[in-house]
Amino acid sequence: MSFEIIKKKKYAKTEEFVKKMKEIYEKAKVALKKLQDEIKIYIDRNRKEAVEYKIGDRVLLSTKDLT
Repeated sequence: MSFEIIKKKKYAKTEEFVKKMKEIYEKAKVALKKLQDEIKIYIDRNRKEAVEYKIGDRVLLSTKDLT
């Protein structure tokens, strides 16, 4: 019985540390998600919808970078 008490005391700080690290990880995960959402809003602010072309549409192409 005394061995179990010693064992519990020995691992109590480890379990406390693991619990604290899990809490920190969860907070960091939430903060990262919030930051990603803010960045997406900022980037999408100037983004335009892509133009969809169909077969037969006529388009003008630039030859600026062709050698």
